[in-house]
Amino acid sequence: MGSTLDYRPPTDIYLLVAFWTGIGALGLTALVGLEIVWLRIAMRRLQRREQQLTLKWRPLLNAAIAGEPLGNLPDLAKRDSLLFIKLWLHLQQAVRGDASQGLNAVARRLGCDVQARALLARGNRAQRLLAILALGHMRDKPSWPELARAAHSADSASSVHALWALVQTDPARAAHEMAPLLLRRDDWPLSQLANILQNARADWQPVLADALVRVTPSVLPQALRLVAALRLDLPLLQLRGYLGSEAREVVLAALRLARVPGTLEDVRRHLGSDDWRIRVQAVRALGEIGDRSDVARLRTLLSDPEWWVRYRAAQALVALPFLMDWELAELRNAGDRYAADMIAQVSAEKEAA
Repeated sequence: MGSTLDYRPPTDIYLLVAFWTGIGALGLTALVGLEIVWLRIAMRRLQRREQQLTLKWRPLLNAAIAGEPLGNLPDLAKRDSLLFIKLWLHLQQAVRGDASQGLNAVARRLGCDVQARALLARGNRAQRLLAILALGHMRDKPSWPELARAAHSADSASSVHALWALVQTDPARAAHEMAPLLLRRDDWPLSQLANILQNARADWQPVLADALVRVTPSVLPQALRLVAALRLDLPLLQLRGYLGSEAREVVLAALRLARVPGTLEDVRRHLGSDDWRIRVQAVRALGEIGDRSDVARLRTLLSDPEWWVRYRAAQALVALPFLMDWELAELRNAGDRYAADMIAQVSAEKEAA
């Protein structure tokens, strides 16, 4: 009988669990709300600090850009180092030439080079990227080993910016140490690489040509495409060797580099290739370096079975500087429907441009 009196329905347990679950949910909601409030307060404080730092340092940095002599500089609080570097970088990216040297002098006087090296070695990803940009603008030679390690990292954004920093610091040394890596990386944007190397071509061009000799056959086509995209030139003998390769992908990539008259005969030999991609590139190259004797060759290719070959042949003919308008009109009216249509299309595109 006693056991019957002590019995409690299981619903009491469910209600108890539901009650404490509700209490827990309310507690979590309150914590999330407090976190949001705290983040907003912290963000406003950071914005105020940033405004105060800008008001304090912007006039001094502008004076440094103008080349004015600066006396004693105010102290830079350690907690404001990152904010200062961001402001400094913003100004660095807006100036050119000697103006950047004044900014570099201020940064070094404040110890920003030391701070940037510490961030590069121990910071998070965003801080490391900020440090790479700062050290590149400062052309900081002591940070070379760390920057070189960053250039070899798997992080595409950090590594390509590290390459930029190395080129800024010492373009010749960067070429000798980084050229093999540049030819292997396929995740670096070509437009960014072109900007990085635009003022360092004299240092990089011969080094990349030498590095091409040592790449593996599987990497060579991609490496040649990269060199072509960067608009770099190869020694004529080396380029002709690639144009005579048995590997189609190598020939295809090398034709993109055939921009000098010394490769003209090699280009002409590929006009009859059974690979339409090679014929397209050969026609494109012929449009740049061909002479009057190539008009007949291009005219024949206006009837090629592949549309892209016909299109590039018409483009090449229209672009030839020595071909008169009446000669193009003769080609358009020669009776070949494919040739007439393609010449008319390309001529219309040229006029519209």
